[in-house]
Amino acid sequence: MIKFAKIAIGGALLFAMSISARAEILIATAGPLKGQYAALGEQLRQGASRAVADINAAGGINGEQLALEVADDACDPRQAMTVANELVAKGVKFMAGHYCSGSSIAAAKIYEDAGIIMISPSSTSPKLTDGGGWNVHRVCGRDDAQGAFAARAVAKAYAGKSIAILDDSSVYGLGLATRFKIALNGAGVTEKVRESYKAGANDYNDLVQKMLTANVDLIYLGGYAFEAGTIIRQMRDFASSAILVGGDALLVEQYWATSGTSGEGTLVTFAPDAQKLNSARAVVEAFRAADYNPEGYTLQAYAAVQAFAQAATATRSVDGRILSQWLRAGNTVNTVLGPLALDAKGDVRDASFAWYKWSEGTYAEVPAFPAAVSTP
Repeated sequence: MIKFAKIAIGGALLFAMSISARAEILIATAGPLKGQYAALGEQLRQGASRAVADINAAGGINGEQLALEVADDACDPRQAMTVANELVAKGVKFMAGHYCSGSSIAAAKIYEDAGIIMISPSSTSPKLTDGGGWNVHRVCGRDDAQGAFAARAVAKAYAGKSIAILDDSSVYGLGLATRFKIALNGAGVTEKVRESYKAGANDYNDLVQKMLTANVDLIYLGGYAFEAGTIIRQMRDFASSAILVGGDALLVEQYWATSGTSGEGTLVTFAPDAQKLNSARAVVEAFRAADYNPEGYTLQAYAAVQAFAQAATATRSVDGRILSQWLRAGNTVNTVLGPLALDAKGDVRDASFAWYKWSEGTYAEVPAFPAAVSTP
């Protein structure tokens, strides 16, 4: 049985494994809540919980309050399907998730059959919305755009250098690395190493030796923070100065906790820093006052709930198809990320990416890729 946390919120956050729900509209979020990926699921829990609290404090949706179910899908497609079935049975009207692309894709058809709309804060795989389900949406960018964005910069700055492309075989990691490779090769640059690795291992010596033999100058990694931190740490153990470049999943404190100073100079692609936006100021201050750093996809989770609430208010309905039609018609929703509009597939219109650099245990947005490169 999957464990759930039910959160009934009316002006304040209340976390409990089981409490009576006073709300009339039940919504959910889901992601990994235990193990090495727990920090990622926590982003969705924090963002969705605070959004529900703020919406309820402002009167709810059409006079009705919200309650939130938080489910642990372990970033595993099979468990995500189990979670989805249990949430359907509970009567959930909206899913602000899942976190991982593989989980979202696996669960989408279950929600579709039940008439439940999804808005993922963080699932970046193109397969999610390209699959054609009427109920799938996201408030983040896509990996085809993210991979191409990174490849253009790498091709320009590292032409003639030795490049490795790695992935963890997940829907997210493999998809991102593949999109990067396609764009890199299209720019006339060919990698020296192309490998997949097993997620969750503590030793990647064989992979490291292949990259050392190829005198790799830059590693592009499609995968998550723990493995990325482990791989770059082992590269530094052999005095490699290769730069690590990765996708959005590396913007989490777990990366530096794993890599230590070996992560100095790591470059990451993500959406422009929403914490700097006026539209997010009050929410960011509230998170910080509660001693939580709204990193990664925290604000996207908040925005996903906002999008649902505004669609439901505008249509005076929580019917999934009605909400989806309203969102896909290009109606603008005002969120902590600024004004957002979705296209006919449920993707964000005009999504953009920026570069971030890890340095001395923190990360910050930087102006451009070449200016961000430094050799440890």
